[in-house]
Amino acid sequence: MIIMKKLSFLFMSIVAMTAIVSSCNKNGADDGDKVNQDSINNIALNDSLATVRAEKDSLAALMTEVSDGMTEIMDMQQLITAANLDIESSDRKAEMRNNIAAIKNAISDRMGRLRQLEDRLRQSITYTDEMKHSIESLKKQLTRQQGIIDDLTAKLSAANATITNLNTRVDSLKTENKVVTQEKIRAQEESSRLTNEVNNLNECFYVVGTKKELKQQKIIETGFLRKTKVMEGDYTKSYFTKADKRTLNQIALHSKKAQVMSKHPSGSYSIEEVGGQKVLNILNPNKFWELSNYLVVKID
Repeated sequence: MIIMKKLSFLFMSIVAMTAIVSSCNKNGADDGDKVNQDSINNIALNDSLATVRAEKDSLAALMTEVSDGMTEIMDMQQLITAANLDIESSDRKAEMRNNIAAIKNAISDRMGRLRQLEDRLRQSITYTDEMKHSIESLKKQLTRQQGIIDDLTAKLSAANATITNLNTRVDSLKTENKVVTQEKIRAQEESSRLTNEVNNLNECFYVVGTKKELKQQKIIETGFLRKTKVMEGDYTKSYFTKADKRTLNQIALHSKKAQVMSKHPSGSYSIEEVGGQKVLNILNPNKFWELSNYLVVKID
């Protein structure tokens, strides 16, 4: 009987210990699972925080870029004015076009990055009203920048068109000037030709010499009881002095006696004495030279 009681107590003790051990094992397992889950949650939380910080940093960096871009655009806007466009060289204008194109590409790139960032933030629990306001502000700035760049592009294009028109006008004026110059040259040549013709028509020749001198040059031919011939043979033309009918009004004969041997209408000239020397005055040049362009005066 006593033995049975001891066995029964031993059994109960074993059962109780088993239960205690089982309970301890179960509680230990639950605590381990809880620790593992907390670690996982902490890692996920840290990752989320890192993502949030990265997105905020990206947003802040983009805001800085947009602000710097606006400064760059304002500088370009001051450069591209009507006054500057008039004085800038073609190389400088080309540089402006390249700068505008670069800014335009930068704005497009920033718009794309802003859209991607907005999409990520919308899917995040950290998408606050403040972030939403910042993104909307950036959108407006980028849209404004795009509008300014489009306006500057239009102004530069208009300036280039004006320059092209001016260059065309300059080329046209050069062509006109060339034509006018050629016409002027032709007119000058024609005027020179006409002047030469008029000068030739007004050429006259005169000679003053003794009978002996004139005969030696075969300008006159005389003979016994024969009428004197004037310039009918092979006379020496170089012995004559060339003059202009329009300016030849008087010829000093340097002799006390003089006789006009060539044919000239009476009344168109006179021979008078001045200081003891004969002087021939041409009173009517047109009439005087109408019969001959050569004047022969014999002196003694």
